[in-house]
Amino acid sequence: MVGRILSIGECMVELRQAEGGLMRKGFAGDTFNTAYYLRAFLPAAYAVDYFTAIGTDPVSDEMLAFMQSAGIGTSLIRRVPHRTPGLYMIHLKGGERSFTYWRSNSAARLLADDSDALRAAIDASEMIFFSGITLAILAPAAVETLLAELGRARAVGKLIAFDPNIRPGLWDNPDTMRRMIAAGARLATIVMPGFEDEATHFGDASVSATIDRYRSLGVEKLVVKNGASGITLSFGEERTFLAAVPAAKVVDTTGAGDSFNGAFLASWMQGDDPPHAAEFAASVAAQVVGQHGALVKTGISSKLK
Repeated sequence: MVGRILSIGECMVELRQAEGGLMRKGFAGDTFNTAYYLRAFLPAAYAVDYFTAIGTDPVSDEMLAFMQSAGIGTSLIRRVPHRTPGLYMIHLKGGERSFTYWRSNSAARLLADDSDALRAAIDASEMIFFSGITLAILAPAAVETLLAELGRARAVGKLIAFDPNIRPGLWDNPDTMRRMIAAGARLATIVMPGFEDEATHFGDASVSATIDRYRSLGVEKLVVKNGASGITLSFGEERTFLAAVPAAKVVDTTGAGDSFNGAFLASWMQGDDPPHAAEFAASVAAQVVGQHGALVKTGISSKLK
């Protein structure tokens, strides 16, 4: 399938440590990271667009220019006066990352406020990717608008990919979080959860329990990421386990799951079967964790054959 891919969510300013106690600025965010790796591993015949809202300030201008330099379409991005991009800082301990966020005035929180623009962007796309963070940053009415438009897209046969990417600090309460994650999953063609999040916030005792829960919501295609413990695929009635690809070194795990998502979808959309797509995605993620930041050069020029 050759077509247009739309990723919906928030791109933020990324600050990470550099030499001499200085900070290095970049741009990243879960759905943007996925779009970045999709673009890296798809042929030019595919278009990869990003849908969000940004400000009219100089940092927003820089963000837009960065997206364009990465080959990602920006024509659908809304500019909102008096708003700015969100910002996060990476903290590393033994390669594992944690974050501090500043995003209360983020323009991306308004990305679904223009329902006509949202509908036009979705209608122009064959595959749409979104995440639990996309849902979490929006006001309740905007969440309903986004879910309604995704439901329309699914009803006419568009491919909907969803990573629950659970971040409890973004939600008012755990019940709302679990309800909205389930609502997003019901609309998805393929769901790509991380098992650690699912075990922590849904109480799943095993990867099989995670798969069974999402299948009870009507999800037929699942890719469950479980870090060093591997990947489990559930496509229809068939379940397949694949071992993780060991990383030569672990410097920074920021963006590991996002790079896996982008690489998997790029490979799968080009006709690879799910196990081969997962093997390729795991090899990409193993290289990403060996470098600083969410967006890195992997040294892999195209998807594996």
